[in-house]
Amino acid sequence: MINLNMHRASPIIIIIPVFNDWECLNILIAKIDQVLHEENIDVDIYILNDCSTIAYHEIFDLCETKAINQIYMLDLKRNLGHQRAISIGLAFLEANVKCKAIVVMDSDGEDDPRDIPKLIYKCMEEKYEKIVFARRTQRSESVLFRLFYQMYKYAFKLLTGQYIDMGNFSIVPFISLQRIVIVSEIWNHYAAGILKARIPFTSIPCKRSCRIAGKSKMNFVSLVMHGLSAISIYGDIIGTKALIAAVMLMLLSILIIAIVYIVRIAVPDWAPYIAGISFIIFLQLATISFSFIFLILNGKNNFVFLPTRDFHYFVLGVKKLNSIDYIKNQHLT
Repeated sequence: MINLNMHRASPIIIIIPVFNDWECLNILIAKIDQVLHEENIDVDIYILNDCSTIAYHEIFDLCETKAINQIYMLDLKRNLGHQRAISIGLAFLEANVKCKAIVVMDSDGEDDPRDIPKLIYKCMEEKYEKIVFARRTQRSESVLFRLFYQMYKYAFKLLTGQYIDMGNFSIVPFISLQRIVIVSEIWNHYAAGILKARIPFTSIPCKRSCRIAGKSKMNFVSLVMHGLSAISIYGDIIGTKALIAAVMLMLLSILIIAIVYIVRIAVPDWAPYIAGISFIIFLQLATISFSFIFLILNGKNNFVFLPTRDFHYFVLGVKKLNSIDYIKNQHLT
């Protein structure tokens, strides 16, 4: 693991995944510093640079901070997307830093810095034993976006049996972090992975703020992929439900064939066609059922990515932004 030996960690650490969004990050860090200074809370910030194509020093202007003790830049070797960048960041911190809790938030400003103290105080109230998520009570996006988001939540509930109304914005006690980094599902979706792993959590109501600057890179395709990533974590449950539905339809096909056989003398013209179609449906559903069985069994034994074991493959290096200290990945031990 990387031995930082650079700075004694603050009790609270904030991690922020970023891909080229340096302008937003500039403003966000200033707002975080102001809010936390008013609350007399000291933090460190880890910027998870998701292999940005724009150099941060061209836009990112680090100002003097009061509540933020230190800002680190964790560079990734390739672009992974914010969900996977978060999993890398959490595993890195668990291996290298000791603290009380880690706040996870996005860089665009839609996670309001004014809610950070609320998360921290709620985590303290829970004696640092539960993850605390920001539960969205109001969103700032368009009507169309909110419509599709509601459809996604209903689909998630229908397919998985779980209700999801939170995103990345959360605070993770260090004791829970040790459990999270062995959850392979957070590689695809952070919040859904925690739901699937049944790690204790609670939530507080928070309004979603507006983007600070620039234009969102999230389009319709990205939103669909994000939703499918969350649902895919429950592939075994969804596969089992689909298997049960396929078996029920198979039984219905057999029933239809039996009825057709009984009434074949009374209605000889259409009976053979109905029986033939039902038999074809039966064969197709049988094939689908076997496919789901093997899919479920394969998924039970498939752990492609384990954060605590594999994170270092994606870490290029970590540095302080106010010094020349830099530790490269080849120094991992």
